Amino acid sequence: MKLFIFASLVATVAAFTGTSLKTGVKSSSLLNMKVLPSKLTYVPCISLKDLPKPGFATSGVAGGLAICIAVDPKGSVYALGDKCPPVNQPLSFGKVNDDGTIEDPVLGTKFSLKTGDVVDWCPQGIGKVIGSLFDPIGVNSYRVRQKAGTLQVQVDVNAKTNFESNYWSGALDAQGKANGKYY
Repeated sequence: MKLFIFASLVATVAAFTGTSLKTGVKSSSLLNMKVLPSKLTYVPCISLKDLPKPGFATSGVAGGLAICIAVDPKGSVYALGDKCPPVNQPLSFGKVNDDGTIEDPVLGTKFSLKTGDVVDWCPQGIGKVIGSLFDPIGVNSYRVRQKAGTLQVQVDVNAKTNFESNYWSGALDAQGKANGKYY
């Protein structure tokens, strides 16, 4: 039974974390969105009153991106992508360590608070098994500043739109429109 559960877990992780299928066909339809240039802007993420205590982390959203806000034991504030590779659980649930890292709560991977780079990839238990299936990959790191009672994070405000530009703009609704608007 344990072998079956383990095999199911590995199969599930492999199914949802692999690379997407690349095809040689590119549609010339007007439904394809235009890729926008990168635009780095400071945008509000969380209120300063919601800033975690030193040694803890919380989550926020800035420019449509999931952000992990971590405060090290000395009080320095960092912003990282909130999706932990290889299985994308929230990094904001992680443990902020004294050595300048934040630790993935499930697989134990440690990421640098300053750069988002991997310091220790899936070091123990099930993490070692799952981590052996994937190359180590870090998380994005972002600049932060305090302004007008909020913590602002510098993000590419076009990143989400550019990511979604690889997908069709939408299915037709009941009235035959693809934009979801009413007459």
